[in-house]
Amino acid sequence: MNRLLRILVWTLIAFLGAAAFATIALRRSEPISALWIVTAAVCTYSIAYRFYSRFVAMRVLLLDPNRATPAERLDNGRDFVPTNKWVVFGHHFAAIAGPGPLVGPVLAAQFGYLPGVLWILVGSVFGGCVQDFVVLLFSVRRDGKSLTEMAREEISPLGGTVAFIAVITIIIILLGAIGLIVVNALKGSPWGTFTIAATIPIALLMGFYLRRIRPGKVIEASLMGFILVMLSIWGGQWISLSPYASWFSFSGITLCFALIVYGFAASALPVWLLLAPRDYLSTFVKLGTISVLALGILISRPTLHMPALTQFIDGTGPVFAGSIFPFALITIACGAISGFHSLISSGTTPKLVQRETETRIIGYGAMIAESFVAIMAVIAACVLDPGVYFAVNSPAGIVGASAAAATHTISSWGFAVSPAQMSDLARAVGEQSLFNRTGGAPAFALGMAHIFSRTIGGTALLGIWYHFAIMFEALFILTTLDAGTRVGRFMLQDGLGRIWKPLGRTSWYPSILFTSAVIVSLWGYFLYAGVRDPLGGINSVWPLFGIANQLLAIVALCVSTTILIKSGKTRYMAVTLVPLFVLVSITFTAAYHKVLNPNPRIGFLAHAHQIAASTVAGASRLAFNDRLDALITATLVALVFLVVAESARVWFQVLSGRRQPSLHESPFIPSQLASEEM
Repeated sequence: MNRLLRILVWTLIAFLGAAAFATIALRRSEPISALWIVTAAVCTYSIAYRFYSRFVAMRVLLLDPNRATPAERLDNGRDFVPTNKWVVFGHHFAAIAGPGPLVGPVLAAQFGYLPGVLWILVGSVFGGCVQDFVVLLFSVRRDGKSLTEMAREEISPLGGTVAFIAVITIIIILLGAIGLIVVNALKGSPWGTFTIAATIPIALLMGFYLRRIRPGKVIEASLMGFILVMLSIWGGQWISLSPYASWFSFSGITLCFALIVYGFAASALPVWLLLAPRDYLSTFVKLGTISVLALGILISRPTLHMPALTQFIDGTGPVFAGSIFPFALITIACGAISGFHSLISSGTTPKLVQRETETRIIGYGAMIAESFVAIMAVIAACVLDPGVYFAVNSPAGIVGASAAAATHTISSWGFAVSPAQMSDLARAVGEQSLFNRTGGAPAFALGMAHIFSRTIGGTALLGIWYHFAIMFEALFILTTLDAGTRVGRFMLQDGLGRIWKPLGRTSWYPSILFTSAVIVSLWGYFLYAGVRDPLGGINSVWPLFGIANQLLAIVALCVSTTILIKSGKTRYMAVTLVPLFVLVSITFTAAYHKVLNPNPRIGFLAHAHQIAASTVAGASRLAFNDRLDALITATLVALVFLVVAESARVWFQVLSGRRQPSLHESPFIPSQLASEEM
């Protein structure tokens, strides 16, 4: 009877999901409720986790609850610590949930809601979730080794070296791109700037509280920090209406250098003083806001005003240029699959897992949670009037610098918007202007505020909700920025330590200061170039970020496929090989277009040629930046192609019998934790 009931329940879930997909894909003549997208997502995630992740766990990976993990075998109370699975899940989700699932889907909404929703759902359950799960398990079985170490051992020393160079380059590009999002969200916004600036002394206070006043009292410190952050939002509103507003209204260039100084401090200061307290704040705000946003969507049942498909599927979009394939998929990035996650899945997380069977909920499950964040980002963007969406996200170089010019251009596309409408909206959320706020973060905040205000407070609280959303996004992003800078510093120290040993000592302060300055300077250059870009920066920096991130995922899937083949799981290699093939097709195509496409809005070299021949101020510098972006893209593709080719060579040798497969797994040791539970 129970089995029959389960079959009935899962059949109903499948039919409900199919009905939701049919509604969002086929109803084009009238707006639909956002609940249809939520329904499709929940049904997809439920079926994928129950059946597909179980298949991967039991048939492909053969999870063994009796096998001791490195957290148990190497427990040292510092790096390797057996930890409750829900605590590890929270840590893993907080680490992987950066700006990608918030910003990418918002930018891709220029194509309509349908392409983004389909890629997020299909790409995550068959690509992103599988990558995170598989890499995590393989790292657990190799004493928590990093992705580059696994590439060196399982593929070849050449593969490991190339992977190391690619990974550190990708980290630099990622940090520059996410810094640009913060700058675009805060420039000319005294309310938002004050609130975000206030989180720094709040984090320092929390660090001192935990270290000196009440050691170990994480809940107390987190509650205190959360209350202070809420007060900082109200304080920002007061500042924006006071004579002191000009003190916190900065240009993009000023914010750029402020962010560079912050990144250096976050990398060089002791982790307990700034980085760890900000993580506490970020985790509480992330989980709480995501839950409230989902509840707000269920209660308010907002209507999607953006059509399923827009005319910009032809590649002429104002937010960024390029057609749906491959640019919508590259832009969405982390919402479907993220190579950055593989660094976390082979970093701190495998050193905390206490049972192999827990890698399923941590690896596959946490990526489902991030994918759901991306779905909510699509909804937040698409509940806005399309005219408002394009006015916020389109750069001045495309639609015009004045309000009249911008609204005229956007209205000519068939998306009505007026200067008065934008002025009233800016006044309602406490901003001076909402035009040309490229980067995706302001549009996401507007969508969140729209949903929240329909649930609590109405238009009277629209400004509070908007700046709460800006603070939420900035905490998301700054957590990745400071943690990523520190990770980059560790990697650089490891590499330089092979040249001169003192530089490899992570406790030697001259090495800390030097390597922090190098990493910050490198990503700071990309940030500065994006801020000075007349097209808003996102048109060049975000596609470069998306390409780099997906190239890293290709490296992770190459390592995973190699291990599957060497472990005799050839019949199941399609689990990682198919996502690998899809990503290679998408990413290499996108890289080709970004380097060689003759359209100046798409191709780096074409844009460099166009701007070098113009009379724009700083034309030579802008042309140099484009050529540098083209060189970096081509170099990264060449490096990753070497990894793919080296992996394919190993696959051929193993499958043809020319090479005896040898795995570098840690020996099996029975788990004492398993025996204690029996």
